[in-house]
Amino acid sequence: MNIATLLSEERTLCGAPSSSKKKALQQIADLCSASIDGLDTADLLTHLLAREKLGSTGLGQGIAIPHCRLPGCPSVMGALITLDQPIDFESIDDKPVDILFSLIVPDDADGDHLEALAAIAERMRDPAFCQSLRQASSNSALHEAATSLPGH
Repeated sequence: MNIATLLSEERTLCGAPSSSKKKALQQIADLCSASIDGLDTADLLTHLLAREKLGSTGLGQGIAIPHCRLPGCPSVMGALITLDQPIDFESIDDKPVDILFSLIVPDDADGDHLEALAAIAERMRDPAFCQSLRQASSNSALHEAATSLPGH
């Protein structure tokens, strides 16, 4: 799956100030609801927090992929934020997180959900890709870094 099909510049935020996991997830919910008519911010935040209660989506190496299914979500979508300061995310390696690539999927999108999650996780395992995200200095540069690398 191509990241460019999941991520719009409107759902990309570079250098966001955030002091906690909940605040970072709130920023993701705000980005998504601002770009999709009818998407409820509070409902999305509730679903993201519920998923985190099942186990942290922090993969390690400063990366998290918060995700959830959301009734009424029109299509699979992503949101990407980098943080100005890493935050505790209860990651598997106990390292703080500074890159969050969120995935929101319709309630019935089983195959698409797994395919998109696998594609994002694969890209996030590439140190050069993550470094390019960390070096971005604006929303547009972050979006460009996420979507323009070869094969993505």
